[in-house]
Formats: sequence, C-alpha cells, structure tokens
Amino acid sequence: MTQPNPERDERKHVLSRRTVFAGAGVVGAAAAAAAVLPGVVQQSTTAADAKAAPKSAEGYQLTEHVQQYYRTAKV
Repeated sequence: MTQPNPERDERKHVLSRRTVFAGAGVVGAAAAAAAVLPGVVQQSTTAADAKAAPKSAEGYQLTEHVQQYYRTAKV
C-alpha cells in the first residue's frame, strides 16, 4: 500500500473562468440593487406624503380651474 502524500491531498483552489463570470454577475446585480434601492426608499416616502394630503380635503371641490373647465365645455 502507498503512503498518503500530503501535497497531493491538499486541493489548491483554481480560479476558473466560470467562477470569475459568476462572481462578476453577482457583483453586477449587487451594484444594480444598490443603485436602485435609494430611489425606491425615496419614492415610498413621497407616495406616503401624497396620500396624506387628500385626506384633509375630502370629496369633490368646485375650484376655480374646475369652473373654468365647465365654462369652456358648454355647448
């Protein structure tokens, strides 16, 4: 029987093209998510502010621009 060779048993990690491209894909996806994420957070707070405003003025309101439209729409 042969003696175990420690140099042969240790497997050296070889960087293959497949590993490089997979890593590049992960890095690209993370960069895209990081670029988009601040905009999503900012839009959600703006949407919450926009929803809060109509609650104070509920229902139909006859404003000046609505009256102007009615005057121009008469046949």
